[in-house]
Amino acid sequence: MRPGELIASDSGARPARDGDLAQAWAVLEQVMDPEVPVVSVVDLGIVRDLDWQAGHLHLVVTPTYSGCPATEVIEGDIRQALEQAGFAAPRLERRLTPAWNTDWISLRGRDRLRAYGIAPPVGSSSKRSLLGESPTVLCPQCGSDHTELLSQFGSTACKALYRCRECLEPFDYFKCI
Repeated sequence: MRPGELIASDSGARPARDGDLAQAWAVLEQVMDPEVPVVSVVDLGIVRDLDWQAGHLHLVVTPTYSGCPATEVIEGDIRQALEQAGFAAPRLERRLTPAWNTDWISLRGRDRLRAYGIAPPVGSSSKRSLLGESPTVLCPQCGSDHTELLSQFGSTACKALYRCRECLEPFDYFKCI
């Protein structure tokens, strides 16, 4: 065996081709969060890095929080989508530091949340959020800023439940984390 040769048992390993990374990013744009199915893993910012290592696509994925119950489902969905697109045995690395925060959600992701009826995070994940300063949350239905917090916990742990005082509709708010 010469240096640089792949071991025969490394199934699917191959040199990177032009366009592989762009194709992989395009595939990942179609992998939706199972709890918010209008936002991709790219829009959420949980896919932090994508490169080619040792003949395989290598991804760094950071869950929205370390105890997120959807983490393994998301990783499985990512792996399945990439394998169906022709990337044999993609390597996923779960990285918890630095911790994910809502600042990583793309503008397109925020727009998609709003269109789906979930108010996107307001501001940033600064200490102000942690110190209890209440954000002004706009209603995703009518755009009013006359909203009120009903519960710190909405349909999932990362959302709070609000109600609009104008249109009277309840809605989830994706908390700044």
